[in-house]
Amino acid sequence: MPTPYAYFQGSVVPLSEAKIGVMTHAFNYGTAVFEGIRGNWNEEHQRTYVFRLREHMERLAQSSKILGLELKESTDRLCELAMEVVERSDFSEDVYLRPMVYASGEVLGVRLHNVAFDTLIFLAPFPAYLPETARCHTSTWRRVDDTGIPPRAKVTGIYVNSALAKTEANLNGFDEAIMLNADGHVSEGSGENIFMIRNGKLITPTPADNVLEGITAKSVVEIAKNEFGIECVERQIDRSELYIADEIFMTGTAAHLTPVVEVDRREVGDGKVGPITRQLSQLFFDVIKGNNEKYKHWCTPARARVAN
Repeated sequence: MPTPYAYFQGSVVPLSEAKIGVMTHAFNYGTAVFEGIRGNWNEEHQRTYVFRLREHMERLAQSSKILGLELKESTDRLCELAMEVVERSDFSEDVYLRPMVYASGEVLGVRLHNVAFDTLIFLAPFPAYLPETARCHTSTWRRVDDTGIPPRAKVTGIYVNSALAKTEANLNGFDEAIMLNADGHVSEGSGENIFMIRNGKLITPTPADNVLEGITAKSVVEIAKNEFGIECVERQIDRSELYIADEIFMTGTAAHLTPVVEVDRREVGDGKVGPITRQLSQLFFDVIKGNNEKYKHWCTPARARVAN
């Protein structure tokens, strides 16, 4: 049975030993930033491929900068530590890595200054987050604005906003929420970027629509352009435009690339996975498992497992 490991307080230790106290500032106030990184198991190769590890660690540094948090480790060091956690944990299934910069001081008081900060990385098995095709619901909860909590930073506290939307969608019988921004334009899912296809064009909201600048989203845009000649247009999208889209899909570390077949009880297209989405999905899953030589530089391989 594999044992999950974590980088905690300067050492790589079994996850069971990585504990924080109840007075930890980040626990009480949400004063932390994080990343979600996929390690994808390749059964044929008997190894895990970590998808776009450096880009995620670079975004962690950006999130830290936005909040004014002190990130002690370099990007190179964070990548080394992440791979050590993956290899020592030795799972033969898909895993999820969460690096975090958090206010570790055990002090009361709402602030980001005069509080000690630390870095941790933990790992856990992580199967598919959404079903193979998703039914979505436009949430009554609006996506938080950049003047509230900056959405281009992955702040732990901001995910209360996402949790409200996700739970509302699930309790209403849907798989995922679609959130609008304060102006009423489409922003993103509770934890995913959203794309629609109309007349052969890939369309997604702009960063100014309070979306997280997604690493998976950026990867899919690059694949669409390079392999299929499909350009991506960033512009505002109205809720009702989703109802007449030819195809819709969501992207994210957790969701990978998930086709959306229904929005607000209206079928997307013919209610089945569209041809462009299907092509993108098939190629994307090939890429993240280290099976595509052209994009293998996006995947950091763990040491191959040695047969007993």
